[in-house]
Amino acid sequence: MILKQLRVNSGAICEPTNCYIVQDEKTKETMVIDPGGEVNKIIEMLDILQAKLKYIYITHCHGDHIGALVELKNAKGGKILIHRLEKEGLQDKNISLTDYVGVEDVHLDPDSIVDDGDKIHIGNIEFRVIHTPGHTKGGSSLYCEEEKLVFSGDTLFHGTWGRTDLPTSNFMDIMNSITEKILKLPDDTIVYPRTWQINYD
Repeated sequence: MILKQLRVNSGAICEPTNCYIVQDEKTKETMVIDPGGEVNKIIEMLDILQAKLKYIYITHCHGDHIGALVELKNAKGGKILIHRLEKEGLQDKNISLTDYVGVEDVHLDPDSIVDDGDKIHIGNIEFRVIHTPGHTKGGSSLYCEEEKLVFSGDTLFHGTWGRTDLPTSNFMDIMNSITEKILKLPDDTIVYPRTWQINYD
């Protein structure tokens, strides 16, 4: 598996966030996770990888995760995937907080919705959707058992967790998501969060 971490700016008030690109090296099938901004940077990396963009996966609907979604979809295609409980946030700026973040409203329907336990395949790579509510009610993480990694969105950061004072968020839910779902994964699982710069090369 090829894994690229891009630090992208997604709005005037937000620190740079992580957009991840995962690719099956043999088939070139590719998934972008949380295209928060700087679409040209994302497209440039996809072109370098000669990517066949299959999916754009949104861990949750906040503006700093979807700032480049429309432009990326228009430029490269790919099916937009999001948890079923998060779908409404793509249509409601009071949930996505796009005004607060400083990005344009999306108003875009996903191509498909996912639920807890669903499997997503990128070439020969399999990911399992884990519903991890708390930061938002439909927040989700992506786990790859073979590669021993999980993309945690805004559920779990380095030493802390996502905010729970926002629309649809819930403190008890995020604690349960961390302790009963993410921390139940094998001990050698690497967590790839939304904010924290990771050096894995």
